[in-house]
Amino acid sequence: MAHQGQTGRDAKRSAPSIRRALRREAPTTVGLLVDAEDFAAMRRYRSFVFDDHVLYLQQVEALLRSLSGLGMHTSVALFDPEDYAEYCSESGLDPDERATRSRFTAEVAATGATVAYTGQPLDTLIPLLVSRAVRHATWEYATVLLAGLGDCADCGQDIGRAAFDRASHLLTRLLETAGPGTHHVVCSTPSGSEQLLAVLHTTRGEDGPALLDSSEGAEFAGVLAVGVAMETMGGVVLRTSAPGAPDRVHGWRLERGSLLPLTAGEVFSAYCTDADTGEPVSPESGVEYCAGFDIGADEPETHR
Repeated sequence: MAHQGQTGRDAKRSAPSIRRALRREAPTTVGLLVDAEDFAAMRRYRSFVFDDHVLYLQQVEALLRSLSGLGMHTSVALFDPEDYAEYCSESGLDPDERATRSRFTAEVAATGATVAYTGQPLDTLIPLLVSRAVRHATWEYATVLLAGLGDCADCGQDIGRAAFDRASHLLTRLLETAGPGTHHVVCSTPSGSEQLLAVLHTTRGEDGPALLDSSEGAEFAGVLAVGVAMETMGGVVLRTSAPGAPDRVHGWRLERGSLLPLTAGEVFSAYCTDADTGEPVSPESGVEYCAGFDIGADEPETHR
């Protein structure tokens, strides 16, 4: 009996430590208001007690350090006041409740873009978070657009799926043909009043395929697929860096489901022209502007 009682007391004393251990097992996501305008929009809620954006950012960074110091996995999500208001309206929740903000942050973490906190300063984390959120929004837009195209009237094939498959093939051939080096690839394609952009980074050694982040690859292929499906005049630029050599820039235009090489002059003109003003921009030192090369992709099938 004495032994059983001692075991019970040990279990009782260890309950708080068990809860602390479980707390460290539970991931945490912090919703972040990255700019002063978003911060000001949240001040209309009485339960939002912060009144200084700079101080707010300092306290968020201190909180992140504290959570990380406890050994907890912590991530940061972009908190958008407009999306929050829409979420509250659709779900019937009171936006002036802390619990609602916490629930919204959890929804964003489950379906949107987040960045893991690994001790980096906010000045480094915020641009990465914004970039990831823009990429995610672009991917969602492209996915919805492709899904809404329906089937080809002639062959019955899903147009969006076929375009994505075609874009994936073009990307694979481009990276295979580019050879070794560190590659920075940008795709731009218009869609209505929007200009969709996708960026990916990859490295390829002398042997083996390029090392490619799967999410970046899917996002890039999605944007390129919009141009393939809509037959818009998109373009792709590849910048390759290798030790002991100047960076090389190549370019292609997207036309009827194919990437057609640009001349060296066209690449120079595209790279050295301000996209907003049309004014010339000085070429970078140590950069060679080269013609695009044949990526060896098969011609797309014709469904019309």
